[in-house]
Amino acid sequence: MVNGQQAWRMLALLGLAELLGMSPWFSASAVSSGIVAEYHLTGAQEAWLTMAVQGGFVAGTLVSALFSLADLISARWVFAVGCAGAAMANALVTAAASPVEAVAWRFATGTALALVYPPAMKIAAGWFKAQRGAALGILVACLTLGKALPYLLAALSGDSWRTMMRLSSWMAVAGGLLVVITVRDGPHVLPSAPFDPRAAARVFTQRATRLGVLGYLGHMWELYAMWTWVGAYVAASLAFHGAAHAARLGALSAFVAIGAGAAGCVVAGFFADRLGRARIAAWSMMISATCCALTAAAFHAPYALVLALVGVWGFAVVADSAQLSAIVSETAADGYVGTALTVQTCLGFLLTMVSIQLTSAAAAWLGWQWAFLLLLPGPLLGVHAMVRLMQPRVMRE
Repeated sequence: MVNGQQAWRMLALLGLAELLGMSPWFSASAVSSGIVAEYHLTGAQEAWLTMAVQGGFVAGTLVSALFSLADLISARWVFAVGCAGAAMANALVTAAASPVEAVAWRFATGTALALVYPPAMKIAAGWFKAQRGAALGILVACLTLGKALPYLLAALSGDSWRTMMRLSSWMAVAGGLLVVITVRDGPHVLPSAPFDPRAAARVFTQRATRLGVLGYLGHMWELYAMWTWVGAYVAASLAFHGAAHAARLGALSAFVAIGAGAAGCVVAGFFADRLGRARIAAWSMMISATCCALTAAAFHAPYALVLALVGVWGFAVVADSAQLSAIVSETAADGYVGTALTVQTCLGFLLTMVSIQLTSAAAAWLGWQWAFLLLLPGPLLGVHAMVRLMQPRVMRE
């Protein structure tokens, strides 16, 4: 019998650890102006301070999936090692002798963070069954806030970009220690599975799991490109109207949009446990697709309307994330839940590298008014996958 109070206490500790552990993700992006000035970076080199993390994360999840690390070793220890590795690599950026070395350490940071996010989902799933959607929603909300945390640290640390990055590294260390010392495996955690080189491919043998992964890919095509460029979109809209401080208001709007996503994750999680994960994910993606389509028409609208649009979009664009992961965790083959979640995450983040770059290229070619329309196929594909998943016969296969 699961002690409900203990399960929620474990989730609270895990969520705090996730928030701290993911803080190195955007640490360089938050202080990029200082890094650019010191190393005299070009625009392409500056972009790689963030893109390298995405690439490293893909590489890390690929290796983890191929060796089923999250299922062979206690997910708590995998999480702790990931936090320690990310902290070390992130801190070494501050001692880099060249831009190439800095980008290399950012890549290593992403590789280590691949051992933080998927294992955390497995730990949370081990404590919750009936309320798994709510639990994973809260966990993704903490992840979202963790990725926003470097911007707060940058404001508090003043002009010293090294101080801010080292502080985020110490936070990651604290997150790893918190999981090892205070978090325990839950009653629903599956026993460790033997190494199977075909485990990663086996993720796709279950039709319901395939549809869950397909929905996740549609979601990821949109999510990180929106997070990356929504500030630029709003700034361009304001500049069209000749508004003062367009860049600052664009950054503020991005903070509002990303922050709204944390609330979206929690709200969607609680409704998903009552109405069904696939249904809530489909609704989230329909709202998100609508907002995405409206960005073209809203570009010339007053700032208040544009801010409202990106706020709703930010709320919906990540609300389905935890539910798609919950679907995969509930339909994957027994013993390889961690591997299934890692494969899903690896493919999703690989796709983000394409959509982020293509959206930037579309903006340069067509302008920001039309650039986000490139993302529209993602949520529409996700809705299609969720509608198919809601057919009763699919879940029985």
